[in-house]
Amino acid sequence: MNIALLAHERRRELMVRFCIGYRNVLSQHSLLVMPNCIEAIRGAVKLAVVPCSGNSLDGFRQIISKISCHEVDLLLFFRYASPYVTITPDEIELLRICDFNSVPYATNIATAEVLIKGLERGDFDWRNAGDPMI
Repeated sequence: MNIALLAHERRRELMVRFCIGYRNVLSQHSLLVMPNCIEAIRGAVKLAVVPCSGNSLDGFRQIISKISCHEVDLLLFFRYASPYVTITPDEIELLRICDFNSVPYATNIATAEVLIKGLERGDFDWRNAGDPMI
């Protein structure tokens, strides 16, 4: 499966720890990673990753495009949710396009763990043979 990994600056370390904890599962899949997280993941976890091109904004748009073209199967987005931080239009579009294309996504560590454990069990295997219009 193709998994996109994103993290707000304040959640990057959490994402790295998540990748360390679930490296055995993640190593079996293709990982698309935002530019601001590449070195942290490569250095700490030694996972092979496919970098998004350009800066963070370009990376966001690239992931949105890949989801639209059915090239991303799962999104793990470690957001910093605070009453003082507003969600950006790009973030709204990212989550909307996941909903539209039936791409499972997590925006926090608890949901990310549920999705990864489901991936590990094979709960998403049916998607590999499925209709891209799901």
